[in-house]
Amino acid sequence: MTDSRHRTAIAQPKLTRADGGPIRAVVVDDEDSLTDLLSMALRYEGWDVRLAADGQKALSTVREFRPDVIVLDIMLPDIDGLTVLSRLRADGIHTPILFLTAKDSMDDRIAGLTVGGDDYVTKPFSLEEVVARLRGLLRRSSLTLSSSDQSVIEVGDLVLDEESHEVRRAGTLVELTATEFELLRFLMRNPRRVLSKTQILDRVWSYDFGGRSSVVEIYISYLRKKIDSLGPAMIHTVRGFGYVLKPAG
Repeated sequence: MTDSRHRTAIAQPKLTRADGGPIRAVVVDDEDSLTDLLSMALRYEGWDVRLAADGQKALSTVREFRPDVIVLDIMLPDIDGLTVLSRLRADGIHTPILFLTAKDSMDDRIAGLTVGGDDYVTKPFSLEEVVARLRGLLRRSSLTLSSSDQSVIEVGDLVLDEESHEVRRAGTLVELTATEFELLRFLMRNPRRVLSKTQILDRVWSYDFGGRSSVVEIYISYLRKKIDSLGPAMIHTVRGFGYVLKPAG
């Protein structure tokens, strides 16, 4: 890490849990040198970090420690990271997850997102990038409240509470991941306005995901399955332009 990058890291405001305690992170990878570097970087941020070198240890650590964010390698010596994530989601654990992997194909990215991952970083990577993306995931999670005076957004029969991070349609609770919630919030704060994939990438992911706009299509499909399945369609594709959310009817 260069001196200029070091100064940039220091300038970042510290993130804490809602109760004022340190952010809890679990790092899962079987490369000791990598986990040592990551844990050092995250502890420098003031976070409480636990390490796991395989999938089974990751499952037990997450279930016991209840972290706020997870860094998860796909290739592990016992069960792979995708299986770990599927089991956590099946347990009702929706902690934001950043995948770390040496694989760089789009198929691997889509596979990770399909099972409920929130972001993806390919090895080799910079520690600054990983920390920045984790901070982004935390800001999109329930740890950070909106700075807006209006914490409840309503569009038709769809209601989103930014403080409790609850979403309901026609009174039915809708379970969303941190990224799905942020995407829906962006759509609901711009009702009847057509938003391009570029706008959505810039606002929801804060970077261009390697120029892969297909990640937007993937998450729009997730929202449609969860939101539009409860009533008339609210999320619409405007071909050649992007997506728009508007009240049904």
